[in-house]
Amino acid sequence: MTKSIERFILILLDFIFIHLAFCIWVKWRWVMGFFAATSSSQMLILSMIIYIFWVMLFLFYGLYHIWYTRSRVDEFLSVLKVISIGILLLFLVTFDLEKDVSHPFQTSRMMIFAYWFLMVLFVSAGRVALRTLHRKLLENGIGRRKALIVGWGQKAKKLLDMVQSSPALGYHVVGFVHHDDKYVKRDQYNNVPIRSSLNRLNRTIRRMNVQEILIALPRRSEKRLEEVIAQCDGTSAGLKIVPDHYAIILGQVRTNQLYGFPLIEIFPQLMEPWEYVIKRCLDIMISLSALVFFVALSPLWLPLIITLQLTAPGSVFYSQKRVGKNGKVFKIYKFRTMIKDAEKHSGPVWASDNDPRIPKAGKIMRKFRIDEIPQIINILDGDMSIVGPRPERPHFVDILRNEIPLYSRRLRIRPGLTGWAQVKGEYDQTIDDVKKKLEFDLFYIENMSLRMDFKIMVNTALVMLKGKGK
Repeated sequence: MTKSIERFILILLDFIFIHLAFCIWVKWRWVMGFFAATSSSQMLILSMIIYIFWVMLFLFYGLYHIWYTRSRVDEFLSVLKVISIGILLLFLVTFDLEKDVSHPFQTSRMMIFAYWFLMVLFVSAGRVALRTLHRKLLENGIGRRKALIVGWGQKAKKLLDMVQSSPALGYHVVGFVHHDDKYVKRDQYNNVPIRSSLNRLNRTIRRMNVQEILIALPRRSEKRLEEVIAQCDGTSAGLKIVPDHYAIILGQVRTNQLYGFPLIEIFPQLMEPWEYVIKRCLDIMISLSALVFFVALSPLWLPLIITLQLTAPGSVFYSQKRVGKNGKVFKIYKFRTMIKDAEKHSGPVWASDNDPRIPKAGKIMRKFRIDEIPQIINILDGDMSIVGPRPERPHFVDILRNEIPLYSRRLRIRPGLTGWAQVKGEYDQTIDDVKKKLEFDLFYIENMSLRMDFKIMVNTALVMLKGKGK
C-alpha cells in the first residue's frame, strides 16, 4: 500500500465514521427527546460543518501525517487525545453561561460525552483496522520500501537480521553500502550483497530507486555520517540511524523502538503537499492583512524613516541579494536602517551590537522589526514565506557551506520573514552564532507543521511588541 493510497483510504474512513458517529448521536438525542426535529437537508449541512471542524483539527494535530510503522496503540492514543480536545472545544463553544451555570448537569448537555464515546469508537476502529490491514500487507511482502544498510560489520548485520525477521517494519533491504571508500571486494550476508562504497551512495540510491537508508556505522564515525547525509542530499530517501549504546545510556538521544531495536530518524519528511498549499495561502492572506495593518499604523513609524533620512540621507528602501529555496538567488527588500554605502569599504560583514553604521532611528526600527515590513513583497512574489530559515547572502552561504557540513539543508525550503532561530537565537555576529542558529533551523525543518508556524508567529509578535529585535 503506497502512502497516497493509505492517505486516501484514511481520509475516506474518517469521512464515513465521523458522519456515522454524528448521525447515531443525533438519533440518540431525538429518541431521548433532546433534539428539535429538522429536515434531512439541514442535518446534512450540519453534519458537513461538524466534519470540516474535525478535519481541520485532525490536520492541525498531524493525524494525516503517515507514520510508516506506526503502531495501532499509538494510533488509538493519538485519536483519543485529539477527539477529547475537540469535544472540549465544542463544549466550550456551545456553553450557555446563564443556563449551564444554573443547571450544570443537564442530561442534554451531558449527551456530548456520548458523542465523544461514539467518535472515539468509530474513528479509532476505522484507523486501527487500516493499520492492521497495512501490517498484514507488509508481512506478505506488499508495499515494502527498498532500503540500503550503510555499514559492514556486526552492527549492520544485526540490523539486517532484525529487519528480515520483522517484515511488518516495511523494509526490503536490497544491499549494503560499505563505509570504507577503498573497499572493492564483493561480499554478502544472508543473500544481501554489498552494492557500493560510501562515495557512490548517491548514484546507487538513484539507480536502484532506494527509499530508505538505514545507517549502521561503527562507533565514532562522525565524518562518515556527515558524508552519508551529504550523499543523500537531493534524493527523496529517508534516513534512519542505529545509535551507539553509550549515547542511549547517557540519554543523549531520543529513539523510536521498533520491535525492540532502536532507530533514530534523521531529517524526516517535511510537510505534506497539501500542507504546503495551505501554508502558501496563509502566507498570502497574512501578508495582505499585515500590509493593511502597517499602513494603518504608518503615523507611528513613518517619523522614524523621516528621522533616518535627516540624520543619514539615502534611499528609503534597501535591496540585497539573498539565497532562497534550492539555491535560488533573489533580491530581498527592507527599509534602510544603516548609513548609505555601509559596506563600501569593509565588504560583506554581519551587523554587531552598537554597530556605528546604524543611526539611532535605524536601531529603533530594527528593535521593533519595522525594517522587515517591505519583505511582504518577497512573500507575495513567492521567494519567501512568513515562517522559515532567514535567507543569507551568497557570500556568506559559500563560506558557511564549507564551515558547516549541514548548512545546505536550510536551502531545502522557502526562507522566511521569521523563524524558530529568530525566536530562540541571538543576532548573527560570528560563525559560532550561525552554527547555533543552524541547530534551531534544522529543528524547524525536521518538525515543520502549520501548528509550529502558528507558534513561531505568536512568539515573533511578542518579540516585536516587547522591542527585543536587534
